[in-house]
Amino acid sequence: MSNTKIGIDARLINETGVGVYIRNLLNNLGRLPTSDIEFYVYVKSHNDFNSQISNFKSHIANFQWHSFSEQIGFLHQLYRDDLDLMHFTYFSYPLLYRRPFIITIHDLTPLLFATGKASTHNKIIYSIKRLAAQALIKNAFHASEIIITPTTSVKNLITESYGKDGAHKISVTHEGLNEELLSIKENRKLSKRFDKPFFMYVGNFYPHKNVENLIRAFAKTKIKAQLILIGPNDYFAARSLQLINQLKQTRRIVLYSNPKLEDLVFFYKHAQALLHPSLAEGFGLPLLEASYFKCPIIASDIAIFHEVLENNYLAFNPHSIEDIAHKIEYFFTHKNNSTSLYLPQKTIENKFSFQKMAQETLKIYREEAHHTRGV
Repeated sequence: MSNTKIGIDARLINETGVGVYIRNLLNNLGRLPTSDIEFYVYVKSHNDFNSQISNFKSHIANFQWHSFSEQIGFLHQLYRDDLDLMHFTYFSYPLLYRRPFIITIHDLTPLLFATGKASTHNKIIYSIKRLAAQALIKNAFHASEIIITPTTSVKNLITESYGKDGAHKISVTHEGLNEELLSIKENRKLSKRFDKPFFMYVGNFYPHKNVENLIRAFAKTKIKAQLILIGPNDYFAARSLQLINQLKQTRRIVLYSNPKLEDLVFFYKHAQALLHPSLAEGFGLPLLEASYFKCPIIASDIAIFHEVLENNYLAFNPHSIEDIAHKIEYFFTHKNNSTSLYLPQKTIENKFSFQKMAQETLKIYREEAHHTRGV
């Protein structure tokens, strides 16, 4: 019998968040015994993925996610490749694909945040895109063989939204510490630029990340420290900068755009704490990264963060600017008690590992592909 043909959608491999998931998944799958599987890794450019492993082959699928070309062109390509199983690593995929597939749903942000503020488009276009996202997730719930989620919190949100009768097909596979950071040395040159005590935020600036409330809260504090906002240089970052200027906080709150890995290592090693004010998350990779570098965590009092960190962080009400400010000031004056505000190393190693995630994902591949082929 010929090898099993499994496709992996890696079009977002160069992005943050989902890209970290894809890169670590592929790297760890490549270390596992998979000679019986032929992997079709779909990327936008050959430069995106170059594997020395013979059964991992990149296939160009230069179709933008959330696009008409994805719905038509990518669909045609997948049918032409005649896969035994397809893994969509993000909720944007060809809606009319009817062959066996599994899908990773990282979070339900498109469902939870019905606000045009989450898009640079006008309200009509945004409404259309949001409805399309809802249709894709709903279709995935019913049409997929397996749904992979990074946390039980996301699984619960899915079953609450679409019915508990689908709970049996949802598999929780925890993500892990980004292995790309482990061998990187910090950018020590940044110590000259950031020579005062500072807090850090790392991520994008979408509305559900709640960065504007963080900015307003930090502006209220009286502590002698800076806040470094680390993320992409885009429309939403520009909005944050506008707010910083309005509050006259340009000396205290600084944007640091498009960081390299060595920059992130520096910030994690020297920050007073990581501030994570999100209203919703699927997992929260910075929580593990901060814990690895023993950087204390001050974050939102939401279910997902408690699932990942348990009680190893200082929680605040993300809707209350006053509470965020209070917790930052409290931490700054009680720093001697910060050793319990990040995950212990053993917990990270035992519970959160991309290697373990890849093993669990490979098991899903084999079981579903064998079922499909009648093996």
